[in-house]
Amino acid sequence: MTDAKVDKANRPYDLVVYGATGYTGRLVAEYLVSHYQGAQAVGAPKWAMAGRSADKLAEVRDLIGAPADTPLIVANSDDPASMQALAESARVIVTTVGPYQLYGEPLLAACVAAGTDYADLCGEPAWMRQMIDKYHAAAQGSGARIAFSSGFDSIPFDLGVLMLQKEAVRLHGSPAPRVKGRVRSMAGGASGGTVASLTETLKALAKDPSLVPYMTSSFGLTPGFEGPSQPLGLVPEFEESVGKWAAPFIMATINTKNVHRTNFLLGHAYGADFRYDEMMLTSAGELGEKAAHAIGEMLKNPFGAKPPKPGEGPTPEERENGFYDVLFIGEWPDGKQIRYGVKGRYDPGYGSTSRMIAETGIALLSCKADGAVATPGALLGEALVARLQQHAEISFTLES
Repeated sequence: MTDAKVDKANRPYDLVVYGATGYTGRLVAEYLVSHYQGAQAVGAPKWAMAGRSADKLAEVRDLIGAPADTPLIVANSDDPASMQALAESARVIVTTVGPYQLYGEPLLAACVAAGTDYADLCGEPAWMRQMIDKYHAAAQGSGARIAFSSGFDSIPFDLGVLMLQKEAVRLHGSPAPRVKGRVRSMAGGASGGTVASLTETLKALAKDPSLVPYMTSSFGLTPGFEGPSQPLGLVPEFEESVGKWAAPFIMATINTKNVHRTNFLLGHAYGADFRYDEMMLTSAGELGEKAAHAIGEMLKNPFGAKPPKPGEGPTPEERENGFYDVLFIGEWPDGKQIRYGVKGRYDPGYGSTSRMIAETGIALLSCKADGAVATPGALLGEALVARLQQHAEISFTLES
């Protein structure tokens, strides 16, 4: 543990992508190459690729068109010395190496000890809570900013609620005590890494039932705080405010927890009585009702009979043609209402996620927040919104 802020100014790299040979890590590295014109571009972050195999790193470097002198770092989560060296080499580490409950802690611990900022794609609430309990105080001491869930889970939702509440205060003088997150439309596929993370989470819960409350409570990531009873969004219902049926949403379990953690870390900026849920909209009438119930049944086995294997994921065409559109509705007891939309181009889980985590890593380079095991919303807020709108083709818009 470190009890003093660490000086990172003279480290060799601004940012390292750990897991660059994996499905999502390669997309992150490819995004940095295409958007920031390689490691030698004027004004671009000094970045490197890291992974277990030097040969595979070199292969990926060449395949994505990265400059031949892009630094390659061999590091493995089962080698503590390599994790320490990796953490001490950079100001920010972006890691796509999951499931994080299997491979994440060695790097996270090394980053906390080194005062290194960190961003991941974790959607594993029980492990996240364990890491909060274990490392939050140490991160405060060293100055490390740890940003969990820096992809589709849960940036559009975390930042969507944050921006809605900013507008709520501006327009109505107070945050909305009730917010509904409603996915209007979405197209994209799952990767083998997502399937592996869910599988490991179920194994962990079976092995240690004490972790179950962290999964089932909306306040599983807010130690010492249990807010009001929350709408669960587990049963299809007709959504009067939009005139459509709503179905359970597979990512609500992680997103709602991150939204509440952001509120918690911001000193309950949304209110201590804040209530939030997420669902997916279908359509009006009988067809909409049938679709909502069909989605509910599908979520009992979301990956089908042949789930993708680790390293597999959507094709380039599927990533290019993917999209998402999320509506947030803020409500007050006296009937006032506010609506805010977040829309993204590209497959949400991979095409857009790779852009989100890359921009989170770059935003951390200029982050002034105190050290913490936190969320992108609490650490970066509007600065990350601005980056995502400028670079990642994600829009944040107040709606009439």
